Amino acid sequence: MGRTTVAEPASISQGIAARYATALFDLAKEGGALAAIEADAAQLKEALAGSPELNALIASPVVVRADQARALAAVGKAMGLNALTVNTLALMADKRRLFVLPQFLAVLGDLIAEEKGEVTAEVTAATKLTAAQAKKLAETLKARVGKTVKLNTTVDESLIGGLIVKLGSVMIDTSVRSKLASLQNVMKEVG
Repeated sequence: MGRTTVAEPASISQGIAARYATALFDLAKEGGALAAIEADAAQLKEALAGSPELNALIASPVVVRADQARALAAVGKAMGLNALTVNTLALMADKRRLFVLPQFLAVLGDLIAEEKGEVTAEVTAATKLTAAQAKKLAETLKARVGKTVKLNTTVDESLIGGLIVKLGSVMIDTSVRSKLASLQNVMKEVG
């Protein structure tokens, strides 16, 4: 019997999402609609984050294609999405590919950011960053990477204090939790 690793379905989904996102990006770039597509992606991310029903709709294998397509057409109309986005969602529904919508939106966001010369830093903080702190962090990261940095911040109180910043393949962990864990490891080696 062959072995299947857990990474295979994720990489297949990522590949599917990348193909649809690249196609939409290319069409939007040719048509001068990148700003509209970027706004659509932000709205769809928000909708997915706030609607368990929408998540269930795109992930359910029992909802028929036509129902998924009608539901997403209604969502697109209600949100005022660009025709390119609506058509892409309809195609994804027709091909039973809506389950990759979260990955699709992430890849699309990355493509748009790259086009604009931006990078996104995933920042996890112990408390909500003030506007001044976020601005200072973005400026510091911009000086380091030479590109405009957008911050995607989340709060994790278990960090106790400090930050965890992920920028591309680089991770900077200045959290108190991490420092305490390092100290605990050192103490185990001594004792």
